[in-house]
Amino acid sequence: MGETTLMVMIRRFGQPQLPALLMLHGFLGSKDDWSILMPRLSQYFHCICIDLPGHGENIDTLDSPGLHQAAKLIVSKIHAMGYRQFHLLGYSLGGRIALHIADDFADSLLSLTLESAHPGLQDSQQQAARSQSDNLWANKLKYLPITDFLSLWYQQAVFSDLSKHQKQQLIAIRRINDPQRLANCFITTSLSLQQDCRTVLERLNCPCHFIYGVDDKKFAQVAIDWQASLADSAQHLQLKPLHAAGHNIHSLHPDLFTDTLLALLCPEPLTGLKER
Repeated sequence: MGETTLMVMIRRFGQPQLPALLMLHGFLGSKDDWSILMPRLSQYFHCICIDLPGHGENIDTLDSPGLHQAAKLIVSKIHAMGYRQFHLLGYSLGGRIALHIADDFADSLLSLTLESAHPGLQDSQQQAARSQSDNLWANKLKYLPITDFLSLWYQQAVFSDLSKHQKQQLIAIRRINDPQRLANCFITTSLSLQQDCRTVLERLNCPCHFIYGVDDKKFAQVAIDWQASLADSAQHLQLKPLHAAGHNIHSLHPDLFTDTLLALLCPEPLTGLKER
């Protein structure tokens, strides 16, 4: 992997001597999704925002199942940059990949923060149903015009907190992606193929946080059930519910998300923050 290739798929913010924070976006997103957080977050961390495989400038393709492979590809790039340890933040698909990074590279993590990320299905019938659903979506992505696919994608209930204008904005941004590369990432990282990552947290020696929007009923319940399933649950996974927020908090509520993240990761200089 040449230095020029790394430079186009990665954006970095903040002084290099600050603690590193690796940030993984969701499906259809890009490294630029995190830019709205940088004016404040980069004062505390050296933020490393990377395109996931098949997204933006990252042309990596994955075999199936591909979550562990994605984790290794991403960490190899971060290690090549000289960062052996880092804080890790992942949203949705990025959070699921982050869990596999935690599984494979536990000693590299200073902390793990998940935003609206699923730890894995535990029921074979649910896995089969999800596999069927994801294959249908993958075929739409391959064969429909990208704008038609995106219009259908953002009609899903999980995006109900987005206004029509916000959905149109996302479609305009996301349509520049390559549908075939997206389809490869989507199907090889399908939730139906994901191992159950719930107990990964019990093997970590770093703080683990789950940020979710209270209005996102599905992932609110996922978070609550996950914490309850763990031994010494509150110790292994700290939940941070945010009111008046849905699935994608960092994009729609950047100040709230930044306040929350900074309070979790570096509470000492932020003791004066008001509760929200």
